[in-house]
Amino acid sequence: MSLLQRVTKAFEKIAPTSLADLSWDNVGTILEVPFPRPNGNAVFLTIDFTSQVVEEALKNPRVGVIVSYHSPIFRSVKKLTTADPKINLVMQCCSAGVAIYSPHTSLDNCPNGVNDWLANGIGEGVIRPITPTKVPGYEATVAGSGRLLELKEPVTVPTIIERVKNYLKLKQLRVASAHKDGDLVQNIAICAGAGHSILNRVTADVFLSGEFSHHDILAALEQKTSVILCEHSNTERGYLSDVLTRALTRVFNEDGDAPVEVIVSRFDREPISIV
Repeated sequence: MSLLQRVTKAFEKIAPTSLADLSWDNVGTILEVPFPRPNGNAVFLTIDFTSQVVEEALKNPRVGVIVSYHSPIFRSVKKLTTADPKINLVMQCCSAGVAIYSPHTSLDNCPNGVNDWLANGIGEGVIRPITPTKVPGYEATVAGSGRLLELKEPVTVPTIIERVKNYLKLKQLRVASAHKDGDLVQNIAICAGAGHSILNRVTADVFLSGEFSHHDILAALEQKTSVILCEHSNTERGYLSDVLTRALTRVFNEDGDAPVEVIVSRFDREPISIV
């Protein structure tokens, strides 16, 4: 069994592609190479598929598959030329014999996925999907898009802000508060990345996401909902080292084949900084 086949089977156990929002997302095998690296027995994890990340991965002769949370290809491709930066990077991987797999929203929506990981950092409480997904083998109460967290004990918005900062190891967040000092909140709606299309389906005291548009923020404030924004990939990146590395290693160890090394990129980072 090839390394890409093992990666595909592992993700079907952890985050099946049937859980993704296939109306727009591009998940699963993005690039299958005709001539895989002969000694490629390592899987390389990244959130974004950038030139720095690809260079880092290809310099390591052990890397056989790049798992890029965000797919480098979303729209249909009519030409394979180096004029397109993303296609150029994909072709570099093909030339090097390194395959590409993207889990994206399947990893958001699965149990113990990115959104559950985010919710776990806010506090103890009951977590349920905002939009449940009915998929064989998964209860509708645990799989689906977004998460609504009902805290066991209500807290203030500044308390949530500090918890998020500590959990995601961030010094600054962007906050639009609809609450006064001392107001208690209990229901937090959560969606990693750009979350408004999911979060606007539910009523909550607080929205936690990576990014919102200006007008989406104003709409939330009008309904007395505070908004906490961490920047897009900051709501996703920590999941790779905190959860996914161990989950993949466990599945690889159980499949009876050769050991697989799981590596997290050192150069993958949020492009926006607050100064």
